Amino acid sequence: MKLFKKRNGKLRLTLRGKDALSGYLFILPFLLGFFGLFLPMILQSISFSFSNMEVGTDGYVLSKAANHGFEHYIRALTIDPDFNLSVLNSIRDMWSNVLLVIIFSFFAANLLNQKFHGRAIARSIFFFPVILTSGIILSIEQSDLLLSTMNSETAQNSSGISDFLNIAIFLSNYTSLPAGVISFLSEAVTGIYDIVIASGVQILVFLAGLQSISPSLYEASNMEGATGWENFWKITFPMISPLILVNALYTIIDSFTSAGNDVMSSIKTTIFTEVKYGFGSAMAWLYFLAIALILILVGGIISKKVFYYD
Repeated sequence: MKLFKKRNGKLRLTLRGKDALSGYLFILPFLLGFFGLFLPMILQSISFSFSNMEVGTDGYVLSKAANHGFEHYIRALTIDPDFNLSVLNSIRDMWSNVLLVIIFSFFAANLLNQKFHGRAIARSIFFFPVILTSGIILSIEQSDLLLSTMNSETAQNSSGISDFLNIAIFLSNYTSLPAGVISFLSEAVTGIYDIVIASGVQILVFLAGLQSISPSLYEASNMEGATGWENFWKITFPMISPLILVNALYTIIDSFTSAGNDVMSSIKTTIFTEVKYGFGSAMAWLYFLAIALILILVGGIISKKVFYYD
């Protein structure tokens, strides 16, 4: 591929060269940020995880940890009583969170894709929680006096049975659903606030995918006598399947790295409160490996069912 060609004795960019230059300029901010900021911190974190750190008046001094540097990793996996349990609980909660968020966001995107008055306002309302849960606004919400007062009043007026148990008891008494389905529905109802907050980006992704489907496919299908249900399963769902993969992976990462995640809170406490940089870094890298393994597993399973339209 030629990026330059001679014209009037001078080297000039070809069309492919201009496209390549535009691509490099597009990724330049990421490259500067990654190699200038993130990569040094990543390498430093790896170094901390294999070392013991002593802080003195002249700064910190690193010394190699025991067991050939794997002391902190062995401690996290075999000695610490909370780390493994927290990781397993995060994985368990992640499965239900991902399923609920994907179902809700897909359903909401289909509704918002319909033509009705005020559609733009409705789309903004569904994306508004994403803005509310970002940065300083989230910290303001968490420290809000009114919210804390309401939560304390709710706790004082509680009869001792949680909303989760109330819903589960109702469903078990008046339906014949399996226990697993009842538990899943109860979690969905009691956690609807968190589900809506976590679904803003996924709704936009699904909405963009739905709008990219050619209307001619539905027109041809309707002429053949297909019903709306058949259109959904034969056209909409297959065409949107690549975005299901994208949203599933995004939601997994978001669930594992959210502010309320127990493992993330434990790592932050270990590093910044207990000042155990080596042990905290080892916990973080073990957690990263667990997340990467799950992403590879889920991505491999879902990608086999993905339909790509050429």
